[in-house]
Amino acid sequence: MRLRTVPVMTTATTSRDRTGRPDRPTVTELRLSAFRTHRGATIPLGPLTLITGPSGSGKTSVLEAFEALAGLGAGATLGSVFRDPSGCVPERAGADAQGRRGFRIGCTVDGPAGPVRLDLAVQAEPELRVVGERLTSEGQTLLSTALRDPGRSTVQAAWHTAGAVPVTRAPLPDDRLGTALLPLRVAGKTEGQLRVLAAAEQVVVALRSVFPCDPQPHRMREPVVPGQDGGGRLRRGCDNLAEILRRTRTECGIRHGRLVSAARAGCVGPVTGLTTEEHANGTLRAVLARGTTLHGTPVDRLGEGELRYLALALVLLTGPGVLAVDTVAEVPPAMQTLTVVADGLDRALDPRQSRELIALAAEMCARGHIRLLAAVGDAGSRETHGATVVDLGP
Repeated sequence: MRLRTVPVMTTATTSRDRTGRPDRPTVTELRLSAFRTHRGATIPLGPLTLITGPSGSGKTSVLEAFEALAGLGAGATLGSVFRDPSGCVPERAGADAQGRRGFRIGCTVDGPAGPVRLDLAVQAEPELRVVGERLTSEGQTLLSTALRDPGRSTVQAAWHTAGAVPVTRAPLPDDRLGTALLPLRVAGKTEGQLRVLAAAEQVVVALRSVFPCDPQPHRMREPVVPGQDGGGRLRRGCDNLAEILRRTRTECGIRHGRLVSAARAGCVGPVTGLTTEEHANGTLRAVLARGTTLHGTPVDRLGEGELRYLALALVLLTGPGVLAVDTVAEVPPAMQTLTVVADGLDRALDPRQSRELIALAAEMCARGHIRLLAAVGDAGSRETHGATVVDLGP
């Protein structure tokens, strides 16, 4: 596999503190050392990153690895994140003398604590468990874990202390990310402990501020019961689109107007508005107003491409308060950057819709409103608006 990266020319600006470091934690690099079809792959991540390549090149795998790290950063177990762990093992990877096979992924998070690297080694067979984790900053190891006793469901962890005892050692569960557990384990009394905490919290904040988005048109056509399974926040499949349209129309007229403009650019006909209708049973449906038509067009009559386009435009124009994101409540929203992860961003879209959506994404990313990591069918044949384009093709 060969990676080709188009130079970044985005106009996005990153707010920095007095030391020149970014004041918001962001994932700037994804590493697939050994994961599915990838070996030794390093994926640079900018404000807007498009992953492209032919079918089977591993575009979806890149997004799956990022989403897996996000889940682990939020405290999820390995089993809930990797539903098919054996499928994550690189093809043709042999087992060792004990019959063990696994995979390795990692990332770099930049922020107030400087660039922090997280690397994770996972055993997939004969049982799923963490066998090694390393958290490093500026060449110094802040946390390392290793599987010492295969008969126990723990790993031996060692983290930097720089006090009377230079390193603290303790067991950690072998089914969770140790970095996410450090804020509960490290006292924060010494300079070394404070550094460990700052690095771990930076990684956790960046990974938890992630919204995986995969609009499901067939579910978006169904009537919506307000307040069900999400509390008024847009779900991953965007099936409660009507509920969120009503909320944005009520709470933020400016963004709703921008959404109408996006709909006008990407949908057929003279679109004049987006509204909702409430049925007698209390359910909602979204309606696309077209020209002088009295009743408009219910979105359940739209094609798959138009529905996906509307849902993705809505995602790009909203934020953590509207999207179903499990952010860190203790950290102010101004110190968090939302990353939207979208597989098949241009799926079912025509060239015009793809251009409009990528232009909208570039605009929102340039404002620092969000970051977007998306897989597309072919970024080379259309404008990418200064995006970081990673080509997984031969």
